[in-house]
Amino acid sequence: MPRFRRSRLQSAVRLSAAVLAATALFGVLLPAASVHADDASPGADDVTWTVRTESNGFGKDRTSYVYAVDPGQSISDALVVSNHGTAPLQLEVYAADGYTGAGGQLDLLTVGEGSIGVGAWTRPSASTVTVAAGDSATVPFVLAVPGDATPGDYVGGIVTSLGSSADQGISVDRRLGIRIGLRVSGTLAPSLAIEHPEVGWGGAWSLGTGTATLTFTLHNTGNTTMGAQQSASISGPFGWFATDAGDVPPEVQILPGETRDVQIAVPGIAGMLALVGSVTATPIVVDASGSTTALDPLTAQATGLAVPVLLLVIVLVVAGLALVIVWLRRRASAVRRRREDERVAVAVAAALADAHGPAIESASPAPEPVAPTGVSGPARTSVPD
Repeated sequence: MPRFRRSRLQSAVRLSAAVLAATALFGVLLPAASVHADDASPGADDVTWTVRTESNGFGKDRTSYVYAVDPGQSISDALVVSNHGTAPLQLEVYAADGYTGAGGQLDLLTVGEGSIGVGAWTRPSASTVTVAAGDSATVPFVLAVPGDATPGDYVGGIVTSLGSSADQGISVDRRLGIRIGLRVSGTLAPSLAIEHPEVGWGGAWSLGTGTATLTFTLHNTGNTTMGAQQSASISGPFGWFATDAGDVPPEVQILPGETRDVQIAVPGIAGMLALVGSVTATPIVVDASGSTTALDPLTAQATGLAVPVLLLVIVLVVAGLALVIVWLRRRASAVRRRREDERVAVAVAAALADAHGPAIESASPAPEPVAPTGVSGPARTSVPD
């Protein structure tokens, strides 16, 4: 539900009273939306007030201000402030441009942030209003659209503000107001884009499945307020094992020129090495009165890794051990073969030695006696008998 920025604090303190005041800001007008001053300054009287639209030619019991105007046209309307407290109440009155806050809810710029649209074109009849206890006061305002205003949608609000100080240097701004929705006539160009799709996987250190997260940005590139109905899915390569995202963020509204970051988590996705995230967004044109028109769906895809690192580490360790075992076996086998070759070589050499040694000795002829060529000693002459 839309709300304004709840408080301006000089220190990081959020007051529950500001939350209650902000809840009523954009059309949910509580019977007695109350803000207690003792939340900020102990001992002070209760401060309670409400705001509503004036019943006039624009309608009765309106929850917000909605206008369709031409460039250069002016609109006169009024805000009604009721004081339900026991003392007179003085409030600041001003208008400001609207924007989408971090939580996806409508918020308003503060006084010093410089409005350029609705906040700059809307002028209350007075910058402050004093309301007696138990009484109501009407604050007229004029919304004057410049002649050179570009066609399209603008959002802002008219605000009543009560500022106060408390101990420890805390300044609290409690605000109640009503939304102003404006459409300037002319050529409307509704357009929505899906930007920066990414998909990640959180099961890297798991042996089973993990959560896949699909993120993307919806960008309103046109000049009308846009909504978007979304759907998403996660699959493996080639569309294997596609899983629907199931619960996706509800339909969102995005002001012209704004972006909305979307994150969708899909649990129970197995590590399939690669993931494909697919998103479909159906743009919806939202006019100032709240009626909608659907446009053709948009699609986008993103790919990302889904590698189970722990499982990969285990596989690598097992593969490494297997390689070591194979190497050791091959080394042992090589050693055995070398030893066997050495043993065979020795055996062959021995066999050759046994086979060829005796044959060589028997084949060698015996040495013949050699006649003496001379006899040492005294010479003798042989004389036949």
